[in-house]
Amino acid sequence: MNSLTSTVTLNNGVEMPWVGLGVYKSAPGSETETAVRYALDAGYRHVDTASFYENEQSVGVALAAHDVPVEEVFVTTKLWNDDHGFDRTLRAFDVSMEKLGLETLDLYLIHWPMPDTFAETWKALGRLYSEGRVRAIGVSNFLEHHLRTLAEQSEIVPAVNQIEFHPMLVQQPLLEYCRSFGIRVEAWSPLIRGLFFGHETIARVAEECGKTPAQVLVRWDLQHGVVTIPKSVHRERIVENADVFDFELSETQMQALDELDRNYRLGPHPDEIGR
Repeated sequence: MNSLTSTVTLNNGVEMPWVGLGVYKSAPGSETETAVRYALDAGYRHVDTASFYENEQSVGVALAAHDVPVEEVFVTTKLWNDDHGFDRTLRAFDVSMEKLGLETLDLYLIHWPMPDTFAETWKALGRLYSEGRVRAIGVSNFLEHHLRTLAEQSEIVPAVNQIEFHPMLVQQPLLEYCRSFGIRVEAWSPLIRGLFFGHETIARVAEECGKTPAQVLVRWDLQHGVVTIPKSVHRERIVENADVFDFELSETQMQALDELDRNYRLGPHPDEIGR
């Protein structure tokens, strides 16, 4: 792990870059297209979107227009809650692929665990994987009991579980559970939307390292073995968020950040979805 091109091997052998660009709340059109271009210019080779973000087409336009071959960029999108169920999932995947302009997707995720349908939906993702239309499949916002349900009904282990993960919400038991089954955890909202950049501990660690709070938070993810997708639409911040491979947090600094855990969520609790 020494550059933006560094990858982690998923449980099916697919290589996934450790750091990517998230585009949640990036406006469709020029804002998202420009952000993706900035990221690719800076050396990113990983972009994360979702049907819910309504900017898949903009991501696809940016990928097609850039000098970097699209085959060299790891692209993730996600299935939204309204499209669960076997047949609906397959149709939703086709719509996403048309918007992205891709022949094959690198990673397809179930965005949230809709309680009555996610197991059936997982079967559809298994079909897409077996047909070679997607290189890896996974989930997002799944807790241990959701993952156990999948394990009881399918032999395919998710390659990734993308969850809210930052020092204010460590979810250590879930992290350990995923590790025990070879599921790679990926962090969404790793920067906590900048709300805690001025926190005494985060600011102190940043000063000690000669880095920004954002860089410290991304580095904290990586040293936990967690893939991370910080979001920005500003060139300088996109570059800043990726400048994390020339320093390392000490064990003491990691522990200090871990101890900030207060079960603070930006998003809903997964068990509240679909209730």
